[in-house]
Amino acid sequence: MEERIIQAIEAIVGAENIQTEATDLYTYGYDASPEFHHEPDLVVAPASKDEIIQILSVCRDNRVPIVARGSGSNLSGGTVPIAGGIVLLFTRMNRILEFDQQNLTLTVEPGVITQEINQYIADSGLFFPPDPGSMQISTIGGNISENSGGLRALKYGVTKDYVLGLEVVMANGDVIETGGKLTKDVAGLNLTQLMIGSEGTLGIITKAILKLMPKPEANKTMIATYRTMTAAAQSVSDIIAAKITPATMEFLDQVTIKAVEDFAHVGLPTDAAAMLLIQQDGHPREIDADIETMAAICRDGAAIDVQVARDEAHGAQLMAARRTALSALARVKPTTVLEDATVPRSEIAALVNFINETAQKYQLYIGTFGHAGDGNMHPTCLTDLRDEAEMKRVHQAFAEIYQKTIELGGTVTGEHGVGLAKLPYLPWKLGAGGMRADRAIKAALDPDNILNPQKLY
Repeated sequence: MEERIIQAIEAIVGAENIQTEATDLYTYGYDASPEFHHEPDLVVAPASKDEIIQILSVCRDNRVPIVARGSGSNLSGGTVPIAGGIVLLFTRMNRILEFDQQNLTLTVEPGVITQEINQYIADSGLFFPPDPGSMQISTIGGNISENSGGLRALKYGVTKDYVLGLEVVMANGDVIETGGKLTKDVAGLNLTQLMIGSEGTLGIITKAILKLMPKPEANKTMIATYRTMTAAAQSVSDIIAAKITPATMEFLDQVTIKAVEDFAHVGLPTDAAAMLLIQQDGHPREIDADIETMAAICRDGAAIDVQVARDEAHGAQLMAARRTALSALARVKPTTVLEDATVPRSEIAALVNFINETAQKYQLYIGTFGHAGDGNMHPTCLTDLRDEAEMKRVHQAFAEIYQKTIELGGTVTGEHGVGLAKLPYLPWKLGAGGMRADRAIKAALDPDNILNPQKLY
């Protein structure tokens, strides 16, 4: 990057808020995906919307790419600066701006850590439902950009369901405010939802109005184990058909169960082919009735065993163990390729069986876990990036897995985003017309193609 451009950025944010050292640039060339790396030319931490407007002006005038980055915990290469340029950090834009208890909203800057939101409102009787697995480190701006899901998505939905309004700096320097503290608003196109999940390709989020919910009175957790994945998947369908919507319904295959138990030591049955981890919340009487019904459904559905947690603390321990699934699997081999195939709930068994068959076909070690209640599976290949022959088989296997996912009526990403990892498969889902529509929106809002280029489109 030319020195004059660096000096122009330095004049905006101050020398102490830019990074040019080779080690820093190398670090910000990665996100949490294992295969993608490209160093930026500059790392910048603005403190305000006005500074971002000025930075964008410099980038526009000099055709410099700019990639907005949260904590880099995303798993699709979405924040890898593949075209170089500037990586924009939000570590200085991490304030909670307003807690409005009358309207049940929280207004925040994009750099707020997701878990800190519920810590901040803990004593209010309210909570923010989206709970991505990386919530201890992920930022709310990153969650919005990826439309992150989480364990509670079945009952409560995903990030898009809890963003009422946004402040966004557009590529041309305009600032738009979308939505607001409103239950109803049909004035113009829904630009809030357009920005959510756009991975920083359409604008830079500088503020968000979040919807809060009353905190459930209590919760109860149960696990059901099975000899076959087909039986576990059928129980998922049967529970939903019984008109019960659990707060969480998670699936773990045997590979994942063994890895989690070895890591967390919570007494999971490592001889089971599959396990469902189910939690319900709400009024205690309703919870008890739902748990009793779900336990009966699982037993009738050939579960080997059904156990209900002793108390909420024990349930929290089991849920915490599930959240370690990725970390537990990552200990097995040097490289972890975590994917994100999503199908209708009725097709979970077909997808998981196909994943296992494909793993055997390509001689790969794949563990599968995920959000059974919403059909979002995470086939996780444990491999070694240095083994070129094996990595070739990994890519071939996942191409077949995603092709099967589409055939089953699914999608190539349920919550991880497209980024670079899913870009080859995106036309399979959208079709030629869908890709043209996406590109037309990008061209209209970012004609110079400086916002996170070479992603999504």
